[in-house]
Amino acid sequence: MTDLVVVSLEAWDGVWRRHQHLVSRLLLGDPDLRVLFVEPPADPLHDARRGARVRRGRGLRPGDLAGAEGRLWLFQPTKWLPRRVDPQADARVSSSIVGAARRAGLQDPVLWLNDPLSADLLRRTGWPALYDVTDDWLLADRPPREHDRLVEGEGYLLAHCRHVVVCSPRLLETKKSQRVTLLQNAVDLDAYREDLPRPADLPAGTVALYVGTLHRDRLDVELSADLARALAGTAILVFVGPVALEAGDQELLTAAGALLLGPREHATVPSYLTNADALVVPHVVTDFTESLDPIKVYEYLAAGRRIVSTPVAGFRELGEPEARVVPREAFVGAVLDALAETEPLPPPRAAGVPTWDERAAVMRSVVEDLRSP
Repeated sequence: MTDLVVVSLEAWDGVWRRHQHLVSRLLLGDPDLRVLFVEPPADPLHDARRGARVRRGRGLRPGDLAGAEGRLWLFQPTKWLPRRVDPQADARVSSSIVGAARRAGLQDPVLWLNDPLSADLLRRTGWPALYDVTDDWLLADRPPREHDRLVEGEGYLLAHCRHVVVCSPRLLETKKSQRVTLLQNAVDLDAYREDLPRPADLPAGTVALYVGTLHRDRLDVELSADLARALAGTAILVFVGPVALEAGDQELLTAAGALLLGPREHATVPSYLTNADALVVPHVVTDFTESLDPIKVYEYLAAGRRIVSTPVAGFRELGEPEARVVPREAFVGAVLDALAETEPLPPPRAAGVPTWDERAAVMRSVVEDLRSP
């Protein structure tokens, strides 16, 4: 292996996503590997405009990963001005990343790029790079100026990265490159093998649970509110995960009776999943969600609970008995039926469910291949 600079669309925090699962396993499997994990830049002006706490980026700091002490570095740059005001905004962020890599002692690293807007970093460094496509942001609902930047950035990465990794079959069809690898998501099955205690903040009684980031790109807010109202008096709809909804959407859900717990440490998520009565996926079906490979597919399967989903990619391929996949108009009724069932649950599925260890082995091969002539 070699030194890695990972430019992610997510922070390294207690809510583990694809990159934390993969990077942690690469680090623990190679005592010589060093990683600089670059988080999304802080944007003080944007924070001020939306009334949030204004802060600068957290800069360079050691990461906390047992078994990889001194080899994981985290870096959050600062974007002081919007691109329309400062045409050099991306260049400044790129320069700060290069400086952080040098201070962390990384020599000639490989770039692992997840953010389409990180193309400037590849232009400036020429470091061997892979583009890890986890969402098709070109299909997301974004303002025209941002969409144009995404198109330009992704076009450059697809043309100049030595390897492209995609997380879903749909992305494999649409992200054309000379060297492309399908690397879908996975789950840590060992975390689900024992009986887990019920979390203290999971309400008593019957629970329909959703785990994941709450964002209108994925979540059908109105359908979720309909479900929460239908459950009133018999069960409760609970959301566990970061809340990226506007205040009005949050109020709609809570007024309907849903409980938004917010993010929880990744090690505790299996306890929520295995103690729910049904696991739900009230997602919108759009071109954007068709590009996804939801991690919750694998987490829900490992939990061994009843699953009800709208016909979105990942869950649509399951079908009975693993999941009830129904049209939007039948979703609320299907959840009510699932909660009313008295038949014993089948044992959690383990055979055929991919693990993060298996996925990390594939990513290790991709990174090592980037070092080949």
